Amino acid sequence: MDAATVSEIAYSPVKGLALAFHDEVELELTGVSDNRRFHLVGADGRLANGKRVGRLVQVAATCDLDSTALALRFPDGRVIEGEVALGAPIETDFFGRLASGRLVEGPFSEAISDFIGRDFRLVRSDEPGAGSDRGNDGSISLVSAGTLDRLAQEAEQEAIDGRRFRMLFTITGVAEHEEDGWLGRSVAIGDAVVQVEEVVGRCAVTTQDPDTGVPDLDTLRILALYRPSDSGEPLPIGVWGRVEQPGVVRVGNPVQAL
Repeated sequence: MDAATVSEIAYSPVKGLALAFHDEVELELTGVSDNRRFHLVGADGRLANGKRVGRLVQVAATCDLDSTALALRFPDGRVIEGEVALGAPIETDFFGRLASGRLVEGPFSEAISDFIGRDFRLVRSDEPGAGSDRGNDGSISLVSAGTLDRLAQEAEQEAIDGRRFRMLFTITGVAEHEEDGWLGRSVAIGDAVVQVEEVVGRCAVTTQDPDTGVPDLDTLRILALYRPSDSGEPLPIGVWGRVEQPGVVRVGNPVQAL
């Protein structure tokens, strides 16, 4: 087996929107500072995500490192961009964890609402890392290419697009599901060190085409066939964890369990 390395780095500054690939990121104790710094809530105040609104992946977002300027690109080529003006405070329930933030004023919410056909409001979290589903404890995630290859084999597909699983890092050079054995261990990734905490239980988002948000592959059924769970817990692909030692991570950097 070749030495493990980082093969892809991908994230979005707005939770649920299209992932963008990056050559390098700086991991802080809160993760990548602009990763999921923004999120959307519906008219009822509930968190919006790909499971509820798959079409969000058709919109791409970019922002500066301190999340004070934002640009949204829509499938028709239209771009909405500008400085981020903060409005009223709001708290969002992230699966049982409350995260404080501010509503973003200006054209962004209206543009997304018009595209989806439902009312949404854009929120910027007060603190970096707060937009992660698990907060700072889950500020990084990774999956191995070997794991994706095994899933493709089970699905009788040539390949599986890793964007389905919305992992921050994809790594090569380890066996299928080898990352599952790193639970509770420190792992050096580039100049950073992370603590792997748990496997990532999967939901219906992974069944959706990562370009359109339309379901096109029953990943959950495939996982249930070759990785059955007797406990009823969500079926896992990849792992999540927290940053122990900040540092820069680049594509091609080594990955080593310590």
